[in-house]
Amino acid sequence: MKKISVIASFFLVTAVFGQKVSDYKYISVPEKLKDFDKDSYGLETSLAKGLTGKKYTVVQGIKEWPSDARENPCHVLYANLLDNSNFLKNRVLIEVKDCNEKTVFSSKGSSNIKDFKEGFQDALKQALIAVPVSYPTEKVQTVKAEPAVTEAISKNDAPSSSPISENKSGKYSNGKWNLQKIQVDNNQFILADSGSSVPFAVFKASSKKDVFRVKLADGTYTIGYVENGNIIIDMPQSNGEFSKEVFSSK
Repeated sequence: MKKISVIASFFLVTAVFGQKVSDYKYISVPEKLKDFDKDSYGLETSLAKGLTGKKYTVVQGIKEWPSDARENPCHVLYANLLDNSNFLKNRVLIEVKDCNEKTVFSSKGSSNIKDFKEGFQDALKQALIAVPVSYPTEKVQTVKAEPAVTEAISKNDAPSSSPISENKSGKYSNGKWNLQKIQVDNNQFILADSGSSVPFAVFKASSKKDVFRVKLADGTYTIGYVENGNIIIDMPQSNGEFSKEVFSSK
């Protein structure tokens, strides 16, 4: 009889080691800035232009991404511009995250110009100064932190494995959201809205076949699973309960 003693430390994120912002070629800029939803003052365009000037290849909707970026979203950085103003100055914060939503770079800019459009544009120009120039390198890579497992197996037992079922990239919909599935590796895939630079949900394999730990776009963690070819997410509700969202292949 097999006796198994398991000591495991599961990480909820994929670790990205040894990279700098300048190591990346691609950087994604939102089509709309949440902090400037009423009036963006042209900041999305200026941010993209400024990053292009730093020799990054700026990408937006996932449908427009180059094939090598779609195949591995972890080769892409995700830039955002936040309103950091106070009552005296127009201020902005450039925030750059990796595919695990870890902030890898930030830069502040401020302006004494009181007019919002001119002031925010001036503050952005100041913040862009600190952004390093892109010098892409092959050092950028993702490494999955696997659980440490200690096993005691009798001589008559053979090792067993529980690979997750085959997951291919494709389009999925639940009638409300039309999402693109991007297979990162055998243990991780992403459901992404083509109109957003932020993944709708990131799925990472658990110890149980076809059951995944899921991180939603708002940072909430839940579970998901594959059933009859469908991708299912237990979506948290404001009342503490969960709704079953079924995404079927299109």
